[in-house]
Amino acid sequence: MRIIFVRHGEPCYEDDSLTAAGLKQADLAAERLRDEGIEEIWSSPLGRALKTAEAASKVLGLPVKTLDFMREISWGSIDDKPVFADGHPWDIADEMARQGIDLNRPDWRNLSYFTGNRVTDCVSFVESETDKWLADYGYVRKGMYYDHTAEEDKHHTVALFCHGGSSSAAIGHILNLPFPYVCAVLHMDFTGITILRMDNSAGAGTLPCLELANDCRHLREIS
Repeated sequence: MRIIFVRHGEPCYEDDSLTAAGLKQADLAAERLRDEGIEEIWSSPLGRALKTAEAASKVLGLPVKTLDFMREISWGSIDDKPVFADGHPWDIADEMARQGIDLNRPDWRNLSYFTGNRVTDCVSFVESETDKWLADYGYVRKGMYYDHTAEEDKHHTVALFCHGGSSSAAIGHILNLPFPYVCAVLHMDFTGITILRMDNSAGAGTLPCLELANDCRHLREIS
């Protein structure tokens, strides 16, 4: 299985849609994806992701299905007590680096930046729901890795249009990378394409592979 994560185009947050530039980015991303062998299109239910997915739907002739758990994550105080940078996870990751805190700490949820931060529960929700979704394709989480219950003759390829935060949470979980570390090192541009390839052989402890990260070559003509 291959999962092609695509961040939405430049958003117009006021009406949860895309700007004129975002619509152009979506069209270019759709053409870029034409030859990827995509068999299914999934999207966050939020408008900016759906509009980006619709461009690919027109090019590929596939319907758009929604995954509610891939809507953008939220952050901020859960109890009105101040949290650093209003809980913004990318700012927190930068601050952790400045303070010399290991971004790869598996116990990152216990740090003061995250204990009172709404983002912690959001990330946990994306992680658990991602595992349920992957189980439908035969990838069953066992500890840190996935057991693959069925052999694939070829990789089943799906596209998933979503957001910087929710995709960071899902990608980090699949690859066993702590969320703050992914926020620090994988900055996804609008319509940036990141591909994870799951092992298509059957067996225990099959390992995912990062095939591509934040590919934006399709945007060269408007850069």
